[in-house]
Amino acid sequence: MRHGNKVNNLSRKAAHRKSMLSNMACSLIKHKRINTTLAKAKALRGYVEPLITKSKTDSTHSRRMVFSYLQDKNAVSELFRDVAPKVANRPGGYTRIIKTGYRLGDNAEMCMMELVDFNELYSNESTTKKTTRRSRRGGKKATPAAEVIEEAPSAEVVEEAPAAEVVQEAPEAEVVEEAPAAEVVQEAPAAEVVEEAPSAEDVEEAPAAEETSSEDKKEDSSDKKDEGSKKDK
Repeated sequence: MRHGNKVNNLSRKAAHRKSMLSNMACSLIKHKRINTTLAKAKALRGYVEPLITKSKTDSTHSRRMVFSYLQDKNAVSELFRDVAPKVANRPGGYTRIIKTGYRLGDNAEMCMMELVDFNELYSNESTTKKTTRRSRRGGKKATPAAEVIEEAPSAEVVEEAPAAEVVQEAPEAEVVEEAPAAEVVQEAPAAEVVEEAPSAEDVEEAPAAEETSSEDKKEDSSDKKDEGSKKDK
């Protein structure tokens, strides 16, 4: 019977059990993660977490109290220097136990024990969970934004369809405009020819008029000479 046997002795004497937990606690503080059996991890959690709580107050008394349990100066200095600032804002629950299966041979249940604040993967997941909770609170505001994002591509498609039609209609309009232009180019020389023809006739008629006027003058002068000769006689 186990009446009054609340502590798991782990099939060891008191001195052996204390030294084993002390060594495991030093390994956990130095390496931040250890692999052990589930029964030892549960016993170690009750042994090391009170020491981590004492390390939050950095004083000579607390250092001596922690050293009486760990019996390792390097582990004590690392606990107060590295671990204590990380867990300063955490009110307990400094360790995590993750089951890893069963050991071959005796089929003992194995696990991995680690310090919570030194696992970056789990800490990143915790931060993402916080962000998702905030997004859920503002989920009503986020849904209209999603609808706007979905509607934007449809508006673009509607705008692109008329653009394609305009591109097809543009060449037809150009062809219609080019036909009158060609006619105007052909008519322009005809108008010039009509204007040049009268100018050439005028040029030819002008000398004829001058010739007639000179012949008249000669006849007049000859007539005057004849009249003058008659008067002298």
